Amino acid sequence: MLCDTPTINMAATGANIRTLIKTRGLTISDVQNRCGFRTPQAIFKWMRGDTLPSIDNLVILANLLNVTIDSIIILN
Repeated sequence: MLCDTPTINMAATGANIRTLIKTRGLTISDVQNRCGFRTPQAIFKWMRGDTLPSIDNLVILANLLNVTIDSIIILN
């Protein structure tokens, strides 16, 4: 019998990150600066669902967006 193991929906999580940033009135530069990135490429990859933020960056993002990590990640 197979377990119903939850998996992260990367595309939906990326769209959620994009929406949260926009609805909080933040810019990509705001997130970039807070995460300490020299370029915004990682953030664009998150928003496209190509990659996920590291745990450290999820903590920073949740704090910046004033949400929990669970409300950022979308599961299948």
